Amino acid sequence: MLDPGDRVVMVSGAARGIGRAVVERLLADGFRVSAGVRASSLAPSDRLLVHRYDAESLESAQGWRDATLARFGALHGLVNAAGVSLPGATLADAGEDALDAMWLINVKAPLRLIRLLLPALREGGDGRVVNVSSLSGKRVANANIGYAMSKFALVALTHAVRREAWDDGVRATAICPGFVATDMTADVTAFPREGMTKPADVAALIAMALLLPGTANVAELLVNCRLESSF
Repeated sequence: MLDPGDRVVMVSGAARGIGRAVVERLLADGFRVSAGVRASSLAPSDRLLVHRYDAESLESAQGWRDATLARFGALHGLVNAAGVSLPGATLADAGEDALDAMWLINVKAPLRLIRLLLPALREGGDGRVVNVSSLSGKRVANANIGYAMSKFALVALTHAVRREAWDDGVRATAICPGFVATDMTADVTAFPREGMTKPADVAALIAMALLLPGTANVAELLVNCRLESSF
């Protein structure tokens, strides 16, 4: 296993939900963390940089990268946890605003960050990328095909990163949870909230993926709080 005390990790979507839980877990484990947020109650410390990050903006991504490298001098991991699920992207919906928004935030934003950060991740010879996808990126179980399409694409991006940067020591993992008790699932009534996966449990798995050696890379990690016949 890699030593968390030697690792600098950037986490997008760090203000709440899975992203916030990841930041808290990594700090507890001894990582140095750069948290990308729109707004946050996170308190900066000697091991935590809190920086503005708008997933829609390439310039914002560039500014976050520059601030992280200026503060810590190196980068060893990226966790793409920022994501949205929006109504209005079913097969019958003629409008494409929701689809375009999910494509931008759930797919293009992680792609842009990875492009920007690959040189730094390659430099140390053991960079790690963890993309927070979804079980909706492995099967279609509801009418929101726009969300599923974006999460399928994020899984594909993860495999592309593994293929592209493997020889430079970079490893990539797609974490694919089902229902997680976050703001995104606040309106879910089909499954009891108390039975959903906790963000802290997903964060523990992400921390593990960031520390696994290059000889034990997990390409996809499916996480479920219920029994499904497909998994």
